[in-house]
Formats: sequence, structure tokens, C-alpha cells
Amino acid sequence: MNMLVNCSNCRTPLTLPPGAKSIRCAICQAVTPIADPSLPRPPYSGRDQSYPTGYTVINGPAATHVTPPPPYSYAPAGSPPSVHGRKKAVLVGVSYKNTNHELKGCINDAKYMKHLLITKFQFPEASIVMLTEEEKDPSLIPTGRNMRNALYWLINGCQSGDSLLFHFSGHGSRQRNRNGDELDGYDETLCPLDFETDGMIIDDEINATIVRPLPYGVRLHAIIDSCHSGTVLDLPFLCRMNTTGHYEWEDHRPKSGIWKGSSGGEVISISGCDDDQTSADTSALSKITSTGAMTYCFIEAIEHGNASTYGSLLSSMRNAIRTPRGTFSGGSGSVFDVLVGGGRNASRGFSQEPQLTSCEPFDMYTKPFSL
Repeated sequence: MNMLVNCSNCRTPLTLPPGAKSIRCAICQAVTPIADPSLPRPPYSGRDQSYPTGYTVINGPAATHVTPPPPYSYAPAGSPPSVHGRKKAVLVGVSYKNTNHELKGCINDAKYMKHLLITKFQFPEASIVMLTEEEKDPSLIPTGRNMRNALYWLINGCQSGDSLLFHFSGHGSRQRNRNGDELDGYDETLCPLDFETDGMIIDDEINATIVRPLPYGVRLHAIIDSCHSGTVLDLPFLCRMNTTGHYEWEDHRPKSGIWKGSSGGEVISISGCDDDQTSADTSALSKITSTGAMTYCFIEAIEHGNASTYGSLLSSMRNAIRTPRGTFSGGSGSVFDVLVGGGRNASRGFSQEPQLTSCEPFDMYTKPFSL
């Protein structure tokens, strides 16, 4: 069985080939010397940062060992994207073209989000990695391998003041939970392009990859437009909002005591629906092209100026999806006008309810929304 070692520079877990005296990290290119790969690791407890992210030990009678995510010792071809300023984003749109699972609006969603981030939130284009089936670079096809690599790139080297974003539009699913850390008994999942052969990405892995390592002062937003996505980041608190906009925070911390929050960073996830609901891929909102209902309403709320706070954003999205009839005219310079053209006169009415989860509860109607 191959041994795991941490990169001496960026701490990425690497698989050590048998007999190797050193290993080069595919993420940061640093070389880590190996004294004796045959020696076992010493025992450890707590959150020792010298061990791979994904291991957590809670001392005492409820001690639990969380299975780490698989090692990722690969990187896309060529140099990783440079980061200009303090903003980075990973956008994933999966259409599953020519399969029984084909979706029409997911690649559009990724394109709309990219335009929004650049024009409204000043994300440098060079700091945005977009994975779709339309990309020419094989490392940017939204396979499970490439998605995992992109998520490691997103958090690698982050520091206080950084703003990170992960957007996914595609299929989501759920499967029986085996370690007792889910209140409803199910793990939520994202489906990469090759999920039928290489499996899905479960919420435990997403949490261990981009949530738990996040240091103090770093802000991460996840915008997840897929089915069963309410708690797909496994964050400790869920904002339960009713149709009038009143809300309460639900405590989703596992009874085992496993910590699913960050290492001090701020993490907020906005998802397309509750864990037991499905999300629509539809042309009903834009009568010109297909989009994900949640992505469309997220962008629309921002375009209309209804996203001054997290409460106003979530309430606007939920009202827009719920309302049987509605009209959206993009106006000069809107994301939809630029990328599609024309206004929207949409027939609406979907049962899905966008959700918001967070590492910590906060006042939804006073906390300003920003990316």
C-alpha cells in the first residue's frame, strides 16, 4: 500500500511511490525529501496541521476518526492560473451531453456566473477556473479528478483578506450515510461528468477539502445549483426561512462531536433546494435559453438590487422561484442581456426552496452580502 506524505511547502497530501527518496508536488512544484518511507507515521491527536487536512480526532469517549479524502497528486497541464488581487473562483457546469442524464442549462450557468463575477464583483478573469465539456484543455473537463484538483487550487495558499467562490451547476444526489454525522441519514453528493464510472463527490469530502482548512480572515462562498444540495458543504448551521422571510438557525452539528466548520474562515453556501428536493433545469425563466432556476434567480436578485444583505438575497431568490408569474427585463449591461440578449418574460413556479448554510449563525438582514 502506498504511503501518504505532505508537501513540505503547501501541505497537499501526496502519494509516495515505493522506494522514492523524494517527491515533487504537482500543485506547487516543491520537492519534499523522504528520510525513510518504510517507517510508519507516529500516532497523533487533535488538529495537528502537520498531517493531511481531512483528519480530525475528538479526544475523549466520543473519539472519532474521519476518513480523509483520497490523495490528489496530479495537476492540470501547464502552469496553474496566476492570481491577481485577492479573489479566486472555480466554476463548474456539467451538461452530461449525449447521456440519459443530459442537462441543457448548466454550461450557460457557468458562463453567466463568470460574467457576473468579472463585471459586478471585480474577479480577475485569470483567477477564474471554469470546468465545462466545451473546454479544449483536458484538465478543464469536469471529471471528478479535475473537479477535485480545482478545489485544491481554490484554497491553496489562501490568506486573510481573500475571497473565494465555488459554483457548481449539474446533477446532485444523495446516498446512505455510514458514519452517523448526518441528521437525515444521508450524505449529499455532486455528480461529475464521469460519476457513473468514477463515483460521486460526497459532502464529507467537499467539507474536508474546502471548508475545514480555511484559515481566519478568508471568505468562501459556494453557489450550488443541483438537486439535494441544501447541506452539500456539511456546514454546522442552516438558515430555515419561511415564506414571509422569517428565519431560524437550525443546528446541524453531528452528535458525534465532529467539527464540520472551518479553521476560522467564513464559509457560506447558497444552494438550489433542500436536501430532499430537486432543482430545475429550465427554459421557463429565460424563454431564449436554458438555465438552472437557482443560478438564474441568484443573478437576477443581484441585477435588481435585491442582494444588499444575505436575508434580502435569499428571500428574493425564494420569492422569484415560487411566484407563478414574473417578468425580468435585464436592462442595459445586465448579465443576461450581454450573454443572451433581450428581456425575459417568464412563466414561473417551482417547488424548490433555495437554502443557506454557514459555519456560524448571523443576522441575515443586517449582514451585508458581498463576494
